[in-house]
Amino acid sequence: MLRPVVIGSAAVALLAASIVPSSATADGEPPPDKIVIDVVGVNGSGCPAGTASLTVSPDNTAFTVTYSNYQAQVGVGAKPTDFRKNCQLSLNVHVPQGFTYAVAQADYRGFAHLEKGAAGLERANYYFQGMSQTTYVNHHFTGPLHDNWQTSDTTDIDSVVYAPCGAVRYLNINTELRVDAGTSDTTRTTSFLAMDSTDGSISTLYHFAWKQCPRRSAAS
Repeated sequence: MLRPVVIGSAAVALLAASIVPSSATADGEPPPDKIVIDVVGVNGSGCPAGTASLTVSPDNTAFTVTYSNYQAQVGVGAKPTDFRKNCQLSLNVHVPQGFTYAVAQADYRGFAHLEKGAAGLERANYYFQGMSQTTYVNHHFTGPLHDNWQTSDTTDIDSVVYAPCGAVRYLNINTELRVDAGTSDTTRTTSFLAMDSTDGSISTLYHFAWKQCPRRSAAS
C-alpha cells in the first residue's frame, strides 16, 4: 500500500535533483524498447480539457503529468464548489512484450496559500481497470502557509501491485485537492491549494517499477 511522505519546501529542489532511475526498478531493468502511454480519459474539475499533458521519460522509468488549471480555493472570488477539485486519469500503458509494470512512487508538487485557521488536503489513489481500488493516501496542510509544497507516495517493493501480464488493463489515477476555510475570514481573504503555479505549470512525477513476465512454455 502506498504510504505518504511529506517533504518541506526547502528540500523540494534537492529532492527533484536526486531522483535516479534505479529507484523505479523492481527485479529487473526497465525494458529497452520505447513505451507508449495513451491517455484514454481525463475527467474532473481540476483538469478541464486541454489543461493536462503527459510525457514519458527517455529511460522508461517514469512519466510526468503537467497541470495548468488545478486549484481548490475558498474565500473572496471563490465559488461554493471551488473548495474541492479532482482529476481522474485513465491511461493505457503499452509495454514491450514480456514486461509488466506498477507505479512504485508518485511525487506531487504545487503551491499553497492558506490563511491562519484554514487547512488543505491533497490525496490520491491508484488502481488497474477491473481490480480493487486502493485506499486514498492523504497529505494535510495547515495555515498559515504561503509556499511551494511537495508530497510523495511510496510503496514497499514487496507490496507493489503490477498490471496483469498479457492483459490490457487501464491504469487509473485519482487525485483530489481540498481547502477548508476553518476559522479564517472568507469575507476578506482567500485560501487556495494548487497543483500548478502562477508562473507556468507544475508537474507530477510517477515512477515505474518493472518486472519480467513468466515465459510461456512451448506447449502453452
